Amino acid sequence: MPALIPTEHKAKIVWLGKAGPDAEGVRSTAAGDAVQASYAGVEGEIHSGLTRPSCVRTTTQFPEGTEIRNVRQFSILSSEEMTATAAEMGLEALRPEWVGASIIIEGIDDFTHVPPSSRLMNAAGTSLVIDMHNRPCNYPGKEVEKDRPGHGKAYKRAAMGRRGVTAWVEREGPLSVGDELVLHVPDQKAWAHHESCLTGKQT
Repeated sequence: MPALIPTEHKAKIVWLGKAGPDAEGVRSTAAGDAVQASYAGVEGEIHSGLTRPSCVRTTTQFPEGTEIRNVRQFSILSSEEMTATAAEMGLEALRPEWVGASIIIEGIDDFTHVPPSSRLMNAAGTSLVIDMHNRPCNYPGKEVEKDRPGHGKAYKRAAMGRRGVTAWVEREGPLSVGDELVLHVPDQKAWAHHESCLTGKQT
């Protein structure tokens, strides 16, 4: 019996980006109309690789800097959630480069909260596995501040629950602006004890 269910929820890729090894802060740059996704991610991208050093997000599991599997090859955000974040910050728009985005999509409601282990698949069969939602931090705010002084400090709070997801490559293939991505979700209900395990409010 299949464990992943194709849904009617579909997204369109509207922007592709990458951050090179010489990137300052988290800022990314536009990658053009297409990238090739390998099992290690996108070649030359700062987040590529089959493994990565653990970071502050996993300090309850490993000492920072421990080599672990890389499930953070892509940072994917939705244009709808970015628009909402920008409005709360008093900006006309939130640029993908400021938040270090790899992929901007549109079309899936409440995208940041799609279930972990969901897949996004295009017609070529390229498959990205969603690891989990990407919690806001202060680094994108610093990028905002460089270009829109006075607005950067508002980012972390405004982006709560709207920061998108991290993802890794399950099946290699091309990703192009304009691609339709079908959302496949795990065939299971939410864990009954999840809320009781949270020590703080996570949105």
